[in-house]
Amino acid sequence: MKVICDRGALVEALNLAGQVALQRTPKPILQCVKLEATGGKLIVAGTDLEVAVHMIVEQVEITEEGQAVLPAEKLASIVRESADETITLETEEEHTHVRGSDSHFKVFGSPPGDFPPVEPFTGEADMEINAGQLHDLITKTEFATARENSRYAINGVLIEREAKKLAMVATDGRRLAMARGAVSGPGEAFNAIIPTKALKLLARLFDDPTESVRAALADNQARFATDRATLTTNLVEGNFPPYRDVIPRDQDRKAVFKTDLLASGVRRAALLTNEESKGVRMAFSAEQLQLTSRAPEMGEAEVNVPIESYSGDPVEIGFNPTFVVDALKIIDSDTVSIELKAPNKPGLLKTGPEFTYVVMPVSLG
Repeated sequence: MKVICDRGALVEALNLAGQVALQRTPKPILQCVKLEATGGKLIVAGTDLEVAVHMIVEQVEITEEGQAVLPAEKLASIVRESADETITLETEEEHTHVRGSDSHFKVFGSPPGDFPPVEPFTGEADMEINAGQLHDLITKTEFATARENSRYAINGVLIEREAKKLAMVATDGRRLAMARGAVSGPGEAFNAIIPTKALKLLARLFDDPTESVRAALADNQARFATDRATLTTNLVEGNFPPYRDVIPRDQDRKAVFKTDLLASGVRRAALLTNEESKGVRMAFSAEQLQLTSRAPEMGEAEVNVPIESYSGDPVEIGFNPTFVVDALKIIDSDTVSIELKAPNKPGLLKTGPEFTYVVMPVSLG
C-alpha cells in the first residue's frame, strides 16, 4: 500500500476510529486500526468487538492498493503532530513508513488478516433520520444513563420507533430523560437498547447536521451510516424499565422559568452543598422560587429566582442540584417548566412534547 493523504482528513478518521480501539486488552490487535487503500479511497476501521467504526477518506492519492494494521494511538499521534498538509503512508510487509516533508516514522504493525471484520452499511435501512436531530436526541438522553449499575439494561439508551416518531429514553434509576423526534423510512415499529459508548461516538461521527443517517437493526446489532461512515454496535441485552410508569401524569403545580436564570440559580445554591447534604430545597410560590442549601462547617445559601408563571398551591421540595443542572445544560429552549405534585413525589421538567425529564426528590432532613 502506498497513499498520499490529506492530513486533516486522516487525523479526523484516526481520531474517530481510534475511539473504539482499546488501550488495555489481552488482544493487541484491538489496540489497532486497519487502513485499506482500494477503489480510490482510504478506509479506516476500528473495533473493540462491541462497537465498530468504518470511515471513508476520499482526499487521497493511491499509488498502490493494499492494507495495514497499525497501533491506533501511536499512528494518530504521529499524524496529529505533523505540520504538513499531506502525509505519505507506505507499507513494507507488516510495518508502515509514515512520511512528511521533514519526518519519517517506521511503525510496526500486525497482519491485516488478524483484524476482526468491520463492514460498511449494506442492504435496506429500517429508518432514516436527520443527523442534526439524531445528535439532539442523543445529547438530551445519554447524560442520564447509569454509569455503573448491575442492571446492565440501563447502561444504555432505549430507542423506540412508532410510525414516523422516534423516542429515546435513558435512566439511572434516580432520573429519566426522554426526547422525541421524527424519522422516515418503511421500517416497522421496534425498540432496542443502544450502549452509551456507541451513542456518544455516533454524535461525534455524524457531525454534519444536514446529513441523512440510515439505520438498521438485525442479529442483535444496530448499524448507523452516512455516505462516508458506518457505526455498528451490539445491542444491550435485557429489558428496559417500563418508563411510561415512571412519568407522572397528575401534577397539579406548574412553574415556568427562563432557562438561563433557573440554571444560574441552581448552580449558585449548589455551591454550599457537600456529599452529606447535597440537596437543594426549592420553595415554589406565585412570587418566586426560593432556593436554599446548607452544609455543616461550610455555611448556608439562599438564592431567589424570578418566576414567569405559577399555578397551584405553594410547595417545598428537595432535589439533587446536579441532576437539575444536567438537564438545564442540554435544553435549547428559552423557557422551561417544572411540574410538581408533592414533596415526596417526582418532579417533571419539560420543554414541550419533545423533551421530558423526571427527577426523584431527595430528603432534606
